Amino acid sequence: RSLSETAMYRVKQLLGGKLSLRNYNAQVGETYAMIKALNKLTGLGMPETQYIA
Repeated sequence: RSLSETAMYRVKQLLGGKLSLRNYNAQVGETYAMIKALNKLTGLGMPETQYIA
């Protein structure tokens, strides 16, 4: 559990942790941008698999 809490703390520090825009549609766009950045960071940590035949 503490590893996941540490990871979320790092993500919040990196991405700001809260929405800064007031308009709802702008908040949706900001959230999508955070999700895209988080997915990119997660993808960088994934190992590349190779099939052995």
